[in-house]
Amino acid sequence: MAKMKAEKLLALFEVLAEKMKINIVQGKGDFHGGLCSVNDESYIVLNKIKPIDQRLNILAKEFGKLDTQNIFIQPVLRAYIENVQQDIF
Repeated sequence: MAKMKAEKLLALFEVLAEKMKINIVQGKGDFHGGLCSVNDESYIVLNKIKPIDQRLNILAKEFGKLDTQNIFIQPVLRAYIENVQQDIF
């Protein structure tokens, strides 16, 4: 995946997270990352040491678990999420 495209997808995920009131937190450490909630707030934690492709896959997996049917998602982003979900199953 081209770096520019990856950065564009990351920006689209950030917009989607804002719409869904999910905080994206990027930190460094020895962890994989994923969705969690603390005090009734939702977070997706990403390890910024990992390559951007791995961070995008985590975002796609986590958003793929959520109900996004009634939320507008850019077609390119929805297709990316669906492709990652198909690779899982």
